[in-house]
Amino acid sequence: MDLENGIYGNRVKKDSWRTVLTLAYQSLGVVYGDLSTSPLYVYKSAFAEDIHHSETNEEIFGVLSFVFWTLTLIPLLKYVFIVLRANDNGEGGTFALYSLLCRHARVSSLPNCQVADEELSEYKKDGIGTRGRGIGSSLKSTLEKHRVLQRVLLVLALIGTCMVIGDGVLTPAISVFSAVSGLELSMSKEHHKYVELPVACIILVFLFALQHYGTHRVGFLFAPIVVTWLFCISAIGVYNIFHWNPHVYQALSPYYMYKFLKKTQRGGWMSLGGILLCITGSEAMFADLGHFSQLSIKIAFTSVVYPSLILAYMGQAAYLSRHHDIENHYRIGFYVSVPERIRWPVLAIAILAAVVGSQAIITGTFSIIKQCSALGCFPRVKIVHTSSKIHGQIYIPEINWILMLLCLAVTIGFRDTKRMGNASGLAVITVMLVTTCLMSLVIVLVWNRNILLAVCFIFFFGTIEALYFSASLIKFFEGAWVPIALAFIFLVVMHVWHYGTLKKYEFDVQNKVSINWILSLGPGLGIVRVRGIGLVHTELVSGIPAIFSHFVTNLPAFHQVLVFLCVKSVPVPHVRPEERFLVGRIGPREYRLYRCIARYGYRDVHKDDVEFEKDLVYSIAEFIRSEKPEHNEGVDSEKDDERMTVVGTSSANYEGIQMCEDDDDVDNAEVTGPSELREIQSPVVQRKRVRFVLPESPKIDDATQDELQDLMEARESGMAFILGHSYVRAKRGSSLIKKLVINFGYDFLRRNCRGPSYTHNVPNASTLEVGMIYHV
Repeated sequence: MDLENGIYGNRVKKDSWRTVLTLAYQSLGVVYGDLSTSPLYVYKSAFAEDIHHSETNEEIFGVLSFVFWTLTLIPLLKYVFIVLRANDNGEGGTFALYSLLCRHARVSSLPNCQVADEELSEYKKDGIGTRGRGIGSSLKSTLEKHRVLQRVLLVLALIGTCMVIGDGVLTPAISVFSAVSGLELSMSKEHHKYVELPVACIILVFLFALQHYGTHRVGFLFAPIVVTWLFCISAIGVYNIFHWNPHVYQALSPYYMYKFLKKTQRGGWMSLGGILLCITGSEAMFADLGHFSQLSIKIAFTSVVYPSLILAYMGQAAYLSRHHDIENHYRIGFYVSVPERIRWPVLAIAILAAVVGSQAIITGTFSIIKQCSALGCFPRVKIVHTSSKIHGQIYIPEINWILMLLCLAVTIGFRDTKRMGNASGLAVITVMLVTTCLMSLVIVLVWNRNILLAVCFIFFFGTIEALYFSASLIKFFEGAWVPIALAFIFLVVMHVWHYGTLKKYEFDVQNKVSINWILSLGPGLGIVRVRGIGLVHTELVSGIPAIFSHFVTNLPAFHQVLVFLCVKSVPVPHVRPEERFLVGRIGPREYRLYRCIARYGYRDVHKDDVEFEKDLVYSIAEFIRSEKPEHNEGVDSEKDDERMTVVGTSSANYEGIQMCEDDDDVDNAEVTGPSELREIQSPVVQRKRVRFVLPESPKIDDATQDELQDLMEARESGMAFILGHSYVRAKRGSSLIKKLVINFGYDFLRRNCRGPSYTHNVPNASTLEVGMIYHV
């Protein structure tokens, strides 16, 4: 299955109810694994130290009331009914909201944006209105004018992203450790102390070691495991309600929250840091939206997950309301409310569910780092696509082992769910606060709604989340420092890389070679033209990069066909295959100079080098065939980028030129096919045989045929990749901070990340790197 065709084919047709229900079932294993395992540690974290279970049951009923209304207001009301509608062409998450705002307010962290990018099919989202008047329009213009506000918006998105990465460290630790804690009820305290930690660490190492194989091989088990787990906790909840306290439903009244806070006061407020863990994993509903659909996620949550969780929490509260001496023997937790005869099977299912929930957050961390890297906010990393059929299944080795080491450090360092819960809670609520802030801007700038609606949204949900945030932040020295430290480190890395990349691009723009310099050299460019295609990789979308003049000055020879290739990301989730390339000509036809811009969305899958080379040559051939004659007569040297033509990949175009490549040595033969097609063949058969099959209409002239002939011969001779190996240094007179950031921070990241040849899937045997020093 072609990944690109599969993505867009699924979005064109409207999903049937059978498809929606199937997606809803699958989402239970991918989206809700983390949220469904929260009953393992919520009560245990809430009653850790700040409050105590008393005979009056005011504490346990107050916690239950808080849990019920938190689950109702945040995941159900905020995410299911509001935030899911703010998707970016079907994609969700922090970067999806940021991408929406960037496109609609004409601000972007990407420096090489073009006007042509705004013509992409996915650039405008359905539901976006025209530029209106009033406060929304003035807010939009203010954001476009002030660079400081644009940086604040980027930093806000990066903070949310860094906290998601931090959650990728903390969630596996607390989920697995809480699941394994059930062993304390089945063995003595002395034995349990020495068994629980090693078992949790072994499971975590096993979990991260399996990431290399991808989740598609065992993914079909995820949904059944989570469904079984939800059935278990809801069935146990119903049993405990009817067996111990059928009147526990009365605690769902908000009045019990008032009684709880009135009695516990400061202790009750601090316990909110543990209560908020009941919504951990809620952000996954929005972040994983691209793999499913709004309706399927809504159905799964409202019909299965939400009622199961409510029954589970009510059941635990019902049991604890009749058992007040538990703290004398065991800390309050999930397993004390599980009937003893089924405790071992439930323990096994809980461990499996914790692994599934951890797997989802790890995969989500890989995905968001890929998005950051695509948008120039994270160093280049190795991205392995573990499935050729399932879009988005990726594996990043460096990040995987870093997460594993950090996760083991947290588990071994804390050794209890109290401090893990404090750390995880702060990460979760910070991401939600960022989503609330970005969502309020989307309401005004994207949906063009009244600003009062945005104010009400941020005031209502922001107040709730700020209350939980304050309760988590107050426990800074009791574990909450971990997500702050992790987020700070990742934020520094992202900001340094983004700043260095931006300065490097600005240097390229300021030092690019004028096209008039190329034209003054004549068709031969003043150098020896050898057979083959030369690809000069550059970040520039216009002009000639300085690296080219640097190259030909030291080695005055180049290929007969020269292509300035720019592989760039655009602020949309996907670029359709038929809109992949922008192709233009530099100079007159006889120069054989082309500019090709390959555009990818931040969630697109980059093809391998062989397929990309074929699509690249095809796009140039189709441009040559379809180019209008008047474009060849005169050349405006400074506006070549405005004359670029949109060309799709070879698999997306069935009406234009067709390209055939054979690796075997055979004699030229006629191509079998429709009589209205004719073909141009290379007269000399070499190691790669290339043929262009042209439609009969419209007719092409001799000059076009000669140009296609040269392109075929060049392709058969091979393709060379010329990459710039840049050494970035702060120029003289720069401030001390800039020197530290560029000379040490950015240089360290550049030397320890993947090179550009790996990022572009360039074969090493065909690569030539040209070194240059950039004084920025």
